[in-house]
This record gives sequence, C-alpha cells and structure tokens, in this order.
Amino acid sequence: MAAINLVATLTPPCSSRAWLSTPHPQLPIAATATANALRIYSLTSFSLLSTITGGHKRSIRSCAWKPGIKGQAVIATGSFDASVGIWSQEEDDDEEWRFAIVLDGHESEVKSVTWSAGGNLLATCSRDKSVWIWEEVGEDDFETVAVLQEHEGDVKCVVWHPEEELLASASYDDDIRLWREDVDDWACVSVLRGHDSTVWAVDWEPVKGRKEDVGSRLVSCSDDGTIRIWRKKPNQERQQQSRLSIIRSTSAEDWEEEAQLPKRHVRTIYSVAWSKETPHRIASVGGDGKIVVYEEAPSEGLANGHLGDVEPANVKTEASGAAGNTEVGAMDIESHNPSKDESQSKGKGTSAWQVIAESDCAHGVFEINHVAWAKAKVDGSLQEVIMTTGDDGEVKVWKVA
Repeated sequence: MAAINLVATLTPPCSSRAWLSTPHPQLPIAATATANALRIYSLTSFSLLSTITGGHKRSIRSCAWKPGIKGQAVIATGSFDASVGIWSQEEDDDEEWRFAIVLDGHESEVKSVTWSAGGNLLATCSRDKSVWIWEEVGEDDFETVAVLQEHEGDVKCVVWHPEEELLASASYDDDIRLWREDVDDWACVSVLRGHDSTVWAVDWEPVKGRKEDVGSRLVSCSDDGTIRIWRKKPNQERQQQSRLSIIRSTSAEDWEEEAQLPKRHVRTIYSVAWSKETPHRIASVGGDGKIVVYEEAPSEGLANGHLGDVEPANVKTEASGAAGNTEVGAMDIESHNPSKDESQSKGKGTSAWQVIAESDCAHGVFEINHVAWAKAKVDGSLQEVIMTTGDDGEVKVWKVA
C-alpha cells in the first residue's frame, strides 16, 4: 500500500476552525475559508500571501475561484451571514483585494459556491433549502436566473460539471439532484437516491482520463458512511432499463449507482475529491480524522461478478425518507452526527475500487472538513498533492507515494 506523506502545513495556521481550501485552477496558490477571514496561501513556499477581511458580517463557509480569466484573480465567497461576495485582485498587485459586489437573496447561511466551467454562471446553496444560479451580465453585474427549491432540507454542496452546464447539488434530505437549463428555465433532470442520510459533498469525474465508453460520473459522500459512484446511462441503454435498476430517474436523464467504494471511515464523511491529474483516483476525509485514497481497478472480471474491494450497492427507493439528524442553525457550526446504521445491502456494481493509501489522525484529534487535489512545489517541481482542511485551523499538504 502507498504512503500518504506530509509535505507541509500552511503557515501561519488559522486561529479558529477552517472550513475549506480550494486551489486556483492555474496558479500555485490556494484560498482557505475560515471563521474570520479568507486566507490566500502560496503552494510553493506554503506561506500566507494575503488575508481578506470585511465584506461579510459572519464566518466565510465556502469559496471558489473563477476559471478562465487572465490578468486578475476573482474569487466568490459564501458566508454564514447569508450573502455571497465577489472579490478581485489585479495581477500586478500581490496584496490588495477589492470587494467587488455582494449578492443577496438567500435567507440563511450559504454552504457552497461554485463557478461553471465557462465562468459565466455562479451557483450557490444554503441552509434555506434553495439553490440559486446567478449569471454575470457585465463587470460587477450579476442577475439571478434561477431559484431552485426542490430539496427538502439544507443544501450542503453544489458543483458544476467540468464541461457542461450541468449542476449537481447534495442535501440534508439524502438526495442528489442534477439541474439543467430547459428552454428559458432551469429544471431538475434527475434525482439520485441511495444514501441513507445527509449527502455532504459531491464531485465530478474530470475530463482527463475518462473512459470513452462511459458517460459522465459523479462521486458522493454521506453521513451514512458510504462513498458512491453514479454514472449517466448511455442513450442506447434508456430503452432497455432493467427492473433491477438501483435508481429510478424522475426526469429527463437516467443515472444509476455504479459502485460503492470500500468502507474505511468510521464516522461521517464530509468531503470527497476526484483527482484531476491521476485518472481514476479519489480522496476522502471525515469526522474520524482519516484520509483515504482510492483507485479504480481494471475492469477485467467484472462481467463475472468479481468486484474486488468494491462495496455492494445499497438500494433505496424514492419512497424512503431522510434520516432524523439534528443541526445547529443559529451558530457558525454544523452538527456532525454519524449514522448509526452501518448495515450493508447487496446489489450490483459495474466498476471496482481499491484503497491504495490511508492515514489516521491526520489532524490529530480534530475532524477534517475538506479535501482537495492541487499542485504544489515538491522536491523542486510542481507535483500533484492532497490538501486537507481541519477543525484545528490547519491546512496540510500531503503527497501520495
């Protein structure tokens, strides 16, 4: 089994809980959302470059870099004060960040923000059970193009597809919803059901390394202790749906649960990330303080039912309800209650995954809130690394070797 080696801890650490760290899509820098500021760190020196304060009245819960722009850096922030902020920095200014605009509309804390691949759309989600889509129509000018309110609980995460204007959202109601624009309006095109408790995070398979004969895939993690791979069924399969299908699509697109990853976490899994550089590799973190790295095994033998270390699919019908979790809403914290039901149900799978590396107590006794793949300077060159962000206020950089 490979090792997960600590490369560096970003310095100085935050003085309070750190929620999330996201690498810039082109530059070797990363932004960290904390209780009192947004911090920008170098991934070559692993030191603090700038601290962004103001704009929001409460903690920053999420942040996302705008892709595909030159000459400046733009980042969106989501806050517990229910607002979304857009910040910009000119390329020749290493310290000064301008608070360009605030986007209001949500009625409760904003949990996640994400830019579309083209950078023209921004999606946000909130504890108010809604997903908002904003379109940039001019410099510092955004319009609301959709308010999506079909989730029945707190929406934890939103992520855009790496190529298409297809949005995934994950919720406290145990569901994952997929959204597309339909003529002049946005609509839910599929509901992915299978998790038995809160879905904390989702991430898309990157374009690089995707199998030509496999449709888009999505990974999700949950309070139920499972990580699941979902696959869009090819067009030709839609007319021959099996009665054994483990997901009943409610709208225009047919998706199925392809696999469950080997179960290694013993508490809630808060974050999962699909590697953009190493095909078929996924990392996860959670309340047990563990980092786990998985790799997709060769597909040979799957036709005979051999799934290697893959866990069987856990079937859940549309009639199933959400688990009775409790959340703290008035404070800048979230409840992290693992599911008590750890039973496994048998089902089918069409891909196999194996654990290639894991590390216990990666942030000491503290929970790990987020994981991301990035590029950082290791041994004199930019290499793929894992970034973890924890309740201890630290952001750590790791190398799988």
